[in-house]
Amino acid sequence: MEEKIYALIREAESLRERAAYKEALKRFRRALSLSKRHHHLDGVLDATLAIADISRMTGDFDLAIRHYEEALESSEALGNRLTAADCMVGMGLSLRAIGMWKEAVRFITTARKTYRKENDTKGVAFSLWAEAGALRVAGDIGKAIERFEESRDLFSSLCFDSGMAYALCGLGGTHRIAGKSEVSLSYYRQANSMFRAQKDTFGAAYSHCGIGNAYRMLHRYADAMRHFSKATRLYEKIGDRVSYSYTLWSIATLYKMKGESAKARSSIQKALRNFRMTKDPRGIVYCDLALGELLFMEGKTGAARKKMLAAAASAARHGFKLEQCHADALLAVVDGNGMRSPKTPCYRKREVELPAPSIPFNIP
Repeated sequence: MEEKIYALIREAESLRERAAYKEALKRFRRALSLSKRHHHLDGVLDATLAIADISRMTGDFDLAIRHYEEALESSEALGNRLTAADCMVGMGLSLRAIGMWKEAVRFITTARKTYRKENDTKGVAFSLWAEAGALRVAGDIGKAIERFEESRDLFSSLCFDSGMAYALCGLGGTHRIAGKSEVSLSYYRQANSMFRAQKDTFGAAYSHCGIGNAYRMLHRYADAMRHFSKATRLYEKIGDRVSYSYTLWSIATLYKMKGESAKARSSIQKALRNFRMTKDPRGIVYCDLALGELLFMEGKTGAARKKMLAAAASAARHGFKLEQCHADALLAVVDGNGMRSPKTPCYRKREVELPAPSIPFNIP
């Protein structure tokens, strides 16, 4: 029976590597069922952790967290410290996705202590990448860049190209947020080249979206849309609702900047439905801000203000400092105080360089 369990797991892993998540999940679940029935603890652990990872990748964060908790218990029972650390990083990534970035950082930094004790350099690099993403959500842009650079350098020292490419994507996104679009574009292009060489479908989609956003910030809208379209096709193929939704928001922002309000609203509404489904409060904040801008552009100042106040309140509640800067700045424009907007000093505090806002606002 052990041979059958591991044959299923190997088949599932092969499917997962090709980003065939739905089919991989079916096989991991069969392997889990067989492992439980025959009391094969290692099989239970391997399948449970894999199900958690795929659930996280496809946006089912509640399911991912439950499976990470089960896998953590199993790994601790088996005395497998490194797998326990992997579970904690996965838990951190899932918590980050639902806005709980403080808890995410705690799990990830605890895992890193284990990786260091066990001399697992790849694990340390992975945890630095994960922490950087949580810090980016928190709006601590300077520290996020530092952590992404540490992660990239460690992955480079190990000649681990996949890890390097994901760290480059992190640097691309964080530099875009910081107002450095050309630098962002360079990082994303490097990552895209590496992902295509590795035949990494998810990574290719991720980097195409990043390239599109860099072009959007450079007002090269045709180039941006070309890359967004590539990202969308790949995300739909692999069933990643979360990344697909952020791409929809990016497309909506592009349409908003071009004055194509109907198309912008359509994309925003699709993204918003997905963000609500995956319980992503940060995504909802961005959608509320965009809808507020569209309402303001239609002369519906009261409704616009209501949307932006909701976004500001949610950003404050979750500790999304950068998104709070956006919301306060846009509210200042709506209230007719754009030139006295608190946005510029607010951004400076976050180590971000952006001009005073106007509507439509090309949010990075």
